[in-house]
Amino acid sequence: MEFKEQRNKLTAAIRWTARLDMHEGISNHFSLAMTDDGKRFLMNPFGKHWSKVKSSDLLDLNVDSNPNKFGIKLDKTAWGIHGAIHRKVPHAKCVMHVHSKYATTLACLKNPILPPIDQNSMAFYNRVTYDDGYDGLGFGNEGERIASKLGNNSVILLGQHGVLFVGPNVADTFEKMYYFERACRTYILALQTGKELNIASHEVAEKTAQQQIDLTHYGEQHLKAICEVLGQEEPDYLN
Repeated sequence: MEFKEQRNKLTAAIRWTARLDMHEGISNHFSLAMTDDGKRFLMNPFGKHWSKVKSSDLLDLNVDSNPNKFGIKLDKTAWGIHGAIHRKVPHAKCVMHVHSKYATTLACLKNPILPPIDQNSMAFYNRVTYDDGYDGLGFGNEGERIASKLGNNSVILLGQHGVLFVGPNVADTFEKMYYFERACRTYILALQTGKELNIASHEVAEKTAQQQIDLTHYGEQHLKAICEVLGQEEPDYLN
């Protein structure tokens, strides 16, 4: 099977996202580019529960081919979103889109800005793009719109929709998704207290964000640890 290692890592991220309850059963989508131009990429199939996805289940897609050959296995909204992003955003080798509980809650607020109130939220300080152009399911130009708005950021909060992450590989992208959701959770819970938020200064927030840029090995170790657990408890993910 081609791209076995990449398939295994992406499948591990999918399985763990199911454990974290950050998926929507058979919906939402992860992808990983297999070519430098982003035209060929792997993506999870529609219709299979995330907790049961196997490495061999991932679809091998090419933007120049006819997507209809995959039938119901290919989510048409995912095809439009991921295809556009992989083609138009050079740093988007991996794309993860979810409707996770706390990030989506934030995306539903009139002011969806995540303030730097803790270490996790500071990591994303001035590094999140906000999209307020939601106009229905992504059958049209949603992918093109997201790709044009991302810029150099790796996180885009989709108003009234969810959140999307991009990165150079599975480990880096999953790490951003994991900690952004935790940051959103802390913020939403803090709001519920009704007390005044203790927002960090620009200097402290920016310093903390810069310090975390070079910690790429954290994501690699995190994914490695996840693969070890899955290897013991759900070894069929490798099939």
